[in-house]
Amino acid sequence: MTHVVTARCVDCRYTDCAAVCPVECFYEIKDPAMLVINPDECIDCELCVPECPINAIWPEDEVPEEYAEWVEKNAELWEDGEQLSEKEDALDGAKDLGTLQAEERDKGWDIEEPSKSI
Repeated sequence: MTHVVTARCVDCRYTDCAAVCPVECFYEIKDPAMLVINPDECIDCELCVPECPINAIWPEDEVPEEYAEWVEKNAELWEDGEQLSEKEDALDGAKDLGTLQAEERDKGWDIEEPSKSI
């Protein structure tokens, strides 16, 4: 199993997750502007999950249905990205978790947040 970065990261690109990854499996992509995980490199250590300030990362088997397409997107898009292993500034205009949750509620979504058990 691997972890998956979902659309919550689009146009935000917080990099706290990449800075703690022991295997450097995060890649920055430009279209859409975000981070994704190379599923072949991820060791499922879960260190990234509590670091993400917008809860954009889930274990593959727990990704909410509304974000299910991102399992495949991570597997495809990382190849077009640049490996990232250090904390960098988020993108200008990056949203906070409350704003993202409000947008999801406006769509009628009821997203259960990822477990941050680490």
